[in-house]
Amino acid sequence: MIERNDFSMKKVGIIMGSDSDLPVVDKAIDTLKDFGVPYEVHVFSAHRTPIQAAEFSKNARQNGFGAIIAAAGKAAHLAGAIAANTTLPVIGIPVKSSTLDGLDALLSTVQMPAGIPVATVAIDGAANAALLSIQVLAVEDKELAKKLDDSRKAASEKVLEKNKAVEAKFNG
Repeated sequence: MIERNDFSMKKVGIIMGSDSDLPVVDKAIDTLKDFGVPYEVHVFSAHRTPIQAAEFSKNARQNGFGAIIAAAGKAAHLAGAIAANTTLPVIGIPVKSSTLDGLDALLSTVQMPAGIPVATVAIDGAANAALLSIQVLAVEDKELAKKLDDSRKAASEKVLEKNKAVEAKFNG
């Protein structure tokens, strides 16, 4: 593994199909901030700005990105459009909409043809999308891997504390 001071940490690109997706995407941004991972946020539509979305994707690796998160609602298929133009890991966030509660977005994100993979998190699962991108970057970054380990340990300790309280209340 590479030590942090041996290289510049890769950025995570966060692309959303509309600024109306920002309340969902905010959770990814907050998670990346918590881990000290650099990021850029953009609004590119697979259908309304396909040239800009493709250009971002084609140039992402040379522009210092290590992973891309793509969030879109309805059947916009933004993650697939991004993945078609890069070999970087793409993580799709299906965004819940009023039409089908996000099922259309989930299906359009998860149903990728062979050869163009998109990792897909839960509907509105922006925090997990950020964590998955952090895990990708942590493969080559010991410091980031330690932060992930510490975060998991803290989450485990929280659950065990709640377990003690429940056991004390119900098990005497």
